[in-house]
Amino acid sequence: MIKSMTGFGRCEIVTTEYKLSVEMKAVNHRYLDLSIKMPKKFNYFEAAIRNLLKTYIQRGKVDVFINYEDYTDEKLCLKYNGSLAAEYMDAFRKMQEQFDLPDDVSVSMLARMPEVLVMEQQPEDEDRIWKQLSEAVEDAAKKFVASRIQEGEQLKSDLLGKLDYMEELVTFIEERSPVILQEYRQKLEDKVKELLGNNTIDEGRIATEVTIYADKICVDEETVRLRSHIEATRKELEAGGSVGRKLDFIAQEMNREANTTLSKSTDLEISDRAIALKTEIEKVREQIQNIE
Repeated sequence: MIKSMTGFGRCEIVTTEYKLSVEMKAVNHRYLDLSIKMPKKFNYFEAAIRNLLKTYIQRGKVDVFINYEDYTDEKLCLKYNGSLAAEYMDAFRKMQEQFDLPDDVSVSMLARMPEVLVMEQQPEDEDRIWKQLSEAVEDAAKKFVASRIQEGEQLKSDLLGKLDYMEELVTFIEERSPVILQEYRQKLEDKVKELLGNNTIDEGRIATEVTIYADKICVDEETVRLRSHIEATRKELEAGGSVGRKLDFIAQEMNREANTTLSKSTDLEISDRAIALKTEIEKVREQIQNIE
């Protein structure tokens, strides 16, 4: 399957205790660039989130937004600091002995001493949080990939159509090239006859001139390589996967062959087809930039 580099995916999980949403969107990028925005309580899981997403995404600038709403009361617990209470009691006894004071320390008095009793946030259950978070991230990633595949299939169809048209242009150039030589030979013979009149034409000289001309305008190697590149692009599109970079390289090679064909052309019809070929290759390159 061919995947586009643009895509969107969203997952929302709502329970009586919380609402968790994960949203992903992406645009073209040469490499994988993940940007994750999430509540601080999830920062511990950032590396795990990145590793999870890398199993679904190979290229693209991907923005991930994670939101969390807790519907439960704040989870607080009362903590008793026994060692500090013991230090207070030890200090109280020393004060009693030193100043001959009555021992009137009560539990309520001790409890009011700083840091003896403190309210603390209950520790989070990391395994439970990761189970909830990974479920939402994975579901959003699957929807994200599905949207990429859908758009990728449209890109594939468009590219295959462009490749067919490019092949037609190459076929025309191949069929037109021998005709140009025939026309050149005929023009050369007509010119020589015009200059020599009834004198005998040197066929060997004519053949030599035609051969030199043919060597200058020959684009056989270019058209063969163009056909090879077109077929290679088709095969990569049918094979699927992360082929964007490879297709971009092949498109560059096709453009090079089209440029050489145009530079060698002395025929208006071939020049027109070579220009059309370059235009189509540029369109193909633009579309390839959208493929993962």
